[in-house]
Amino acid sequence: MAKIKTQYVCQKCGYSSPRYLGKCPNCGNWNSLVEEVQEPVVSRNGTWLTNSAKYQRPQLISKVSLQQSPRIKTASPELNRVLGGGVVPGSLVLIGGDPGIGKSTLLMQVSGQLAARKKKVLYVSGEESALQIKLRAKRLAVSHDQFYLYPETNMQLIKKAAIDVKPDFMVIDSVQTMQEPDMQTAVGSVSQIREVTAELMQLAKSQGITIFIVGHVTKGGAIAGPKILEHMVDTVLYFEGDLHHTYRILRAVKNRFGSTNEIGIFEMKENGLQEVLNPSEIFLEERLKGATGSAVVASLEGTRPILVEVQSLVTPTAFGNAKRTTTGLDHNRVSLIMAVLEKRAGLLLQNQDAYFKAAGGVKLDEPAIDLGLAISIVSSYRDQETQASDCFIGELGLTGEIRRVNRIDSRVAEAAKLGFKRIFIPKNNFGGWQLPTGIEVVPVITLNQALKLVFNN
Repeated sequence: MAKIKTQYVCQKCGYSSPRYLGKCPNCGNWNSLVEEVQEPVVSRNGTWLTNSAKYQRPQLISKVSLQQSPRIKTASPELNRVLGGGVVPGSLVLIGGDPGIGKSTLLMQVSGQLAARKKKVLYVSGEESALQIKLRAKRLAVSHDQFYLYPETNMQLIKKAAIDVKPDFMVIDSVQTMQEPDMQTAVGSVSQIREVTAELMQLAKSQGITIFIVGHVTKGGAIAGPKILEHMVDTVLYFEGDLHHTYRILRAVKNRFGSTNEIGIFEMKENGLQEVLNPSEIFLEERLKGATGSAVVASLEGTRPILVEVQSLVTPTAFGNAKRTTTGLDHNRVSLIMAVLEKRAGLLLQNQDAYFKAAGGVKLDEPAIDLGLAISIVSSYRDQETQASDCFIGELGLTGEIRRVNRIDSRVAEAAKLGFKRIFIPKNNFGGWQLPTGIEVVPVITLNQALKLVFNN
């Protein structure tokens, strides 16, 4: 009888060690190594994929036809945009997000939409019974003859069900609850997640089944399990949002078949998630006229321009060290802009507490918002209001110059569509494209020039 061997595996990064270590030398996490039984290498000959494992001749790339596997569009334009134009047959898509954010709701609605288009869908749940899934489907008005439910966690049985039903699409909710019974490790461990994902990948590629996987996230916001999980799948989507707000953002962080800069915006309602077709209008609808510390910026998320209000509150500090708090904005970028304002615009901000927020719960991280953020800081510091019909675009350099940004035409067109009367853009972006009617385009070179034009001093 072979001797049972054990190893200690980090539950954060997958690092393995023959002995216990208090701190993982790979990722630096403490008390993350768990003892696991080392599985012997088992031959896969004679398994359920015998027919698909037959040798196939390599083929020329020019002979591969894209017409045989066209993208399948769902009834959700927002999801289609994030996926790069639709669902790619045979792909493995991982969706992560905080508990209760709406991952299962999104996939339930998408499953119903695909089933309504005569696509066979198999919904596998390891967290809910068939009755519980049915109750949620009834609330979302999802019901179709092509929609199959299967509450199970055993991967061997799930693979048999996939061969029996032969679905076009498959949902795994969630990957942390699935288990490979041949492995002597706990459910949700690194070894289990790695093996389950590998089997799902083999199932998707060999049978041509598109599989959506729900992944839990840690307190830090990363998908729980080893990092190799994100490397194995084709697409990684994060479902973001605040539980206290109704808006949700679906963001692609990895996509082998499209751009990773696209986002989709949804609103959570009683009957499920509904798409937000004009997010700029939603983000600006509650803006107060005459308020100080407020400015509208034109941010670009993938190919979509979004107008968002950035707010700043600058007030004298009551303590020795000034406090800086940001919500939806990068803390380092805010610190940089405040340093430039002190050096180039003569503002004394060292003894001022500063609070920053991107309204609506959206996260902004591109350089084009620098000018608008600087304007909002000056507005709050001087207690001078900005014009409600002004919009700002531009990256701020350390010497106080306003640098060019990309896709300036689409940003200005979005501002003109929403009724803005004046927009400030970098001087180097002016010209070479058609200016929209109904909006005044003001090119600026430096931060001080922009401040004089905005505040008339």
